[in-house]
Amino acid sequence: MIGIILKYMRRKRKYKQSDLAKILNIGQTTLSGWERGFREPNSEMIFKIAEVCNFEILIKDKLTGEIYSKNEIRRKDV
Repeated sequence: MIGIILKYMRRKRKYKQSDLAKILNIGQTTLSGWERGFREPNSEMIFKIAEVCNFEILIKDKLTGEIYSKNEIRRKDV
């Protein structure tokens, strides 16, 4: 599922895989593997891709139902 979203973000920004891979400093085969569902990027890379492609990722708290942006997420123990 995440691969479909990554591909959508990349295409909306009109990047080729090679273009986005170069910006992210990763191999094109790595990006291709993520988009095809063979592997999954870590959350940090997902946020980076969203930022580069001019998207915002919102996160819904399963307990409260509240929606947060990346910048609003804080550790509760700090």
